[in-house]
Amino acid sequence: MELHTLFAGVDYTGTLPDGQATLVTQDSRRAGPGAVFVCAKGRTADGHDFARKALEAGAVCIVTERPLGLPREVTVENGRKAYALLCQNYFGNPAQQLKLVAVTGTNGKTTVSTLIKQIIEHTGHKAGLIGTIHTEIDQMEVPAKFTTPEAWDLAALLARMAAAGCEYAVMEASSQALDQMRLWGLAFEVGVFTNLTQDHLDYHGDFEHYYLAKKSLFDQVKAMVVNADDPWGRRLLAEKPNVPAITFSDRDDTADYTAKNIRLSAAGVKFEMVGKSFIQRIRFPMPGAYSVHNAMAAAAAAIALGIPAHQAALALSATKGVRGRCEVLYAGDFTVLCDFAHTGDAIEKVLSGIAPFVEGRLVVLFGCAGERDAQKRPQMGQAVVQYADFAILTSDNPRKEDPCAIMEDVEPVLKASGKPYWKILDRREAVERALEMLRKGDVLVLCGKGHEDYQAIDGVTIYLDEHRIVHDWLAARGLAAE
Repeated sequence: MELHTLFAGVDYTGTLPDGQATLVTQDSRRAGPGAVFVCAKGRTADGHDFARKALEAGAVCIVTERPLGLPREVTVENGRKAYALLCQNYFGNPAQQLKLVAVTGTNGKTTVSTLIKQIIEHTGHKAGLIGTIHTEIDQMEVPAKFTTPEAWDLAALLARMAAAGCEYAVMEASSQALDQMRLWGLAFEVGVFTNLTQDHLDYHGDFEHYYLAKKSLFDQVKAMVVNADDPWGRRLLAEKPNVPAITFSDRDDTADYTAKNIRLSAAGVKFEMVGKSFIQRIRFPMPGAYSVHNAMAAAAAAIALGIPAHQAALALSATKGVRGRCEVLYAGDFTVLCDFAHTGDAIEKVLSGIAPFVEGRLVVLFGCAGERDAQKRPQMGQAVVQYADFAILTSDNPRKEDPCAIMEDVEPVLKASGKPYWKILDRREAVERALEMLRKGDVLVLCGKGHEDYQAIDGVTIYLDEHRIVHDWLAARGLAAE
C-alpha cells in the first residue's frame, strides 16, 4: 500500500517518505523491507530503542512519539493510537463495513459475546466472533491467541469477516487491550458491561485503573447495555449520561429489563424477561444464578442492535451452551462440569448456582495461575471451601512461577476450613483421581481451564485437555460422555 494512502486520517509531523508499505508492526524483529515500524513505550520495553534496528532491517518508515532524528521518520502524539489506525487503513477499514459489538467486564464476556452471535444468527444474519476461546468467521473457527487481538491481527480478522459476508462482528474487549489502545478508532454500535470484580490488578495496579480501562470502551459506543445490579455498572451509567443505555437486572424493577420468577436447576435457568409492555418466557441451558445476568445481557444487546425484543428473547431460548462455561461433560450416576472460573468471584458464582441441586457431594478441583494477581488466590480458596464438600487443589498455568509456591498461597484457607482436601501438583493426575472418587449423586466441577487445552509451565506449553481426560476415563469404563 502506498504510504500516503496508509497514513490517511493519521495526524503526524515530519515528511512522509515515498514508498510502498507491506506491513505495519510494533515488533522490530518483523521490520524487514517495506515495513512501517511504530514506536511506543511499553511496560518492559520502549520501541524507540529499536527504531534504528528496524530502519537498518529495511523499514520504509519509522513512526515515533518523540523525534529521534532518523531518516524516513514521522512523529505522532500516541504511537499505540496511530498503530491501531494504520492497521485498519492497511486492511481497507473493514470495521466500517460491519456493525461492531464489544463486551467488557470481569466475568461473562465469553458467554455473553457468544450468545449475542447466536442470537444474531438465529434472526437470519451472518456474524463473526472474536474472543477467548477462538475466533469465528461466520461458521469457520480460527484459533485465538489473546482475548482481544493485537491491532494488526484484529484488522486482518475483521477484513476476513467482511469478505465472508458478515454483517456483524462481536468481540470481547479485555482491559489490557483497551489500555493498550488495540481498539482505538473503532466505532461500536453497542458496548456491553457485565460486571467488575478483582482481576488483572497485577497489570493495572489498582481497582480504579482497572475500572477506567473498562470505562474507556464506552467513549467509542453509540449505545451501551449495563448490568444495573453491579455497583461499577451503576457508576458507569452515572459517568456516561449522554450515551443511550439499556439496563438489565434480576431484582430492580426500574431497569429496562428485569428477570422475574427465576427458577434454577442443574440443567439451566428459566425466568420471565419483563420490560415495558413486554414479557417473554426464557429457557436458558446454562445453570447458575449468574447465567440469568449473562442471558439478559445478550438479549438486551440484541435489542440495542435493533432486533425486536420478542425475537431476541425467543432466539435466546434457542441458544446452545458455551464450551468450557459451566459445560456438562457427563451426566449419569454422577455429573462432571467444566468451567473457566479462575477468580474468587467467578468460582463463587458457579458453585453457588450448582450447590443447591447436588444430591451427593460437591467436589471442586481448582488451581491458581502463576505470574498473575496473587491477591486473588486466597479468595479463590475461600470461594471453594464455602460450597465444596471436598476440594482438590492442583496446578493451573504456573508459567515461570513455582507451582508449589502458588499452592502454598492457597492451602492455609483449605486447612482452616476443616473440610477434606487433596493437594495434587500434576493436574492430569488430579482430574483422574477426582473422577475415581465420585459416587452416585456427586457433582465434580473442574474450575480454571474451561475451553483451554494446554498448560503453560516454566516457559513451555504442554497439551492438557480436560475434555479429553474425562472422555478417555469414561470410555475406559464403558461410560458414554455427554
